[in-house]
Amino acid sequence: MVADSELRTMTIQPWVIYASFAALFLALADSFAKFASGRLSNSVALLVYGACTFATGLTWVLIQYARGVVLSAQPVGVLYALGVGVCFSGVTVGLYLTFGAGAPISVASPLIRLGGLVVASVVGLTILREPLTLRYVAGMCLVFGGLYLIVAR
Repeated sequence: MVADSELRTMTIQPWVIYASFAALFLALADSFAKFASGRLSNSVALLVYGACTFATGLTWVLIQYARGVVLSAQPVGVLYALGVGVCFSGVTVGLYLTFGAGAPISVASPLIRLGGLVVASVVGLTILREPLTLRYVAGMCLVFGGLYLIVAR
């Protein structure tokens, strides 16, 4: 049981809130990709996605510029940002191909997202040298077990 004093000191980190919204938007993106698949060609779908992300990015930059926020860009940061754009474009194409091939969203979306989680986790452990704990290993075992149960049905 958690004491009242402990409850008052417990706070949610801002990144948890941001990550929760990102997860919500990823789930909505999967859903919209499933709804759109078969109703437009994959190339047109990618063009619409790109137009939306460009318009959103341009609007954000213009708002920050109008507010006087210093806009900076180191060359290596630009390269990494290009990597993000290329990879999310690949995700978008992959979603349309997956759902266009008839994959059920209840199986394909968890496979894609949890598979990505595993890859990102390996990058965190190996390249970024993030700590490996017993709790982390247990969590990854649960992810693999969950993936098996979802895909094997």
